[in-house]
Amino acid sequence: MTAGGSDLTGEEVLALMEELGDAGVGSPAPAEARPFTLGQETFLPAARLTGLERMGERLARRLRTLIEPYARNRTQVTVEPIETRRFEDWRAELPDFTSLSLYRLRPLKGGMLIVLEPTFIANLVDAFYGGSGGGATAKTGEFTASEERLLARLTEGLIDNLVELWGEVIPLSPALASRETNAAYASLVRPDEAVVIQRFRIAPGAVRPSMISILYPLATLRPIEAELAAKVHDDGGEVDSDWRYRLAAALENVRLPVRSVLARPEMSVAQLLALKPGDVIPITLSPTVPLLAGAKPVAEGTIGEQDGRAALMVQNVGKETGK
Repeated sequence: MTAGGSDLTGEEVLALMEELGDAGVGSPAPAEARPFTLGQETFLPAARLTGLERMGERLARRLRTLIEPYARNRTQVTVEPIETRRFEDWRAELPDFTSLSLYRLRPLKGGMLIVLEPTFIANLVDAFYGGSGGGATAKTGEFTASEERLLARLTEGLIDNLVELWGEVIPLSPALASRETNAAYASLVRPDEAVVIQRFRIAPGAVRPSMISILYPLATLRPIEAELAAKVHDDGGEVDSDWRYRLAAALENVRLPVRSVLARPEMSVAQLLALKPGDVIPITLSPTVPLLAGAKPVAEGTIGEQDGRAALMVQNVGKETGK
């Protein structure tokens, strides 16, 4: 071997290889391989958060009912598209003073953050006590006692509705961990972790429009992503009894082909191929025969005659058939 025109002895080559090994150059230490399929992710928000989006639509209707008594006016609530972002990027956009309510979500691993704008709380208190509800344009400092009470009632009402809606996917027991007003203390997850952000635009009459945000750690939703994707939620509206009556009446008039099987003889393929006119196939008649709708037995009875026609006299119906 030559290096710069000089020959290296075997001992020099070995010494050089040892130095490279000590410096960490060469083949890396073997690591455990993890399976990965190109083009697929472990969590696809657009496809897997359908249940969360549907939950948000239902929560929007409940938010309107929750806020209107304080706003003393009709409230419009609009659901914004769900967004997935790095937590530090989201937190960097928060003002210095805001309302942050951190809840633990048992039995899930992780928590949930409810974010309300302080100006919205101040204007809602003003509207509740007879004001216009649109006076404050920005609020800094601390909440007043009235604002603290209203904030607590709103978040508690929001949590109660969330528990009921989440119950269709997984029973949750939220517990308040802390309330903060400084974005620096919003420690839902590590700064580099991803969060799912669900926003609701609130426009309560004369009160200035505002935004309510609910944050879930992406890692918290991963274990139940299949349930969120597959769960079909009920609208929770009133049952239309007239529609059900008309549907039941229409179903009663649907006609189904029914048949009765007298016997089920068995033959070999050779016997079937050798059949010719005049052959006799022996059968054994059972005391009762089934009445079938499709492949499902619905009754059983005995074969007889009525008004010159073959007939089936029903003896057992439904589960009593024993079929």
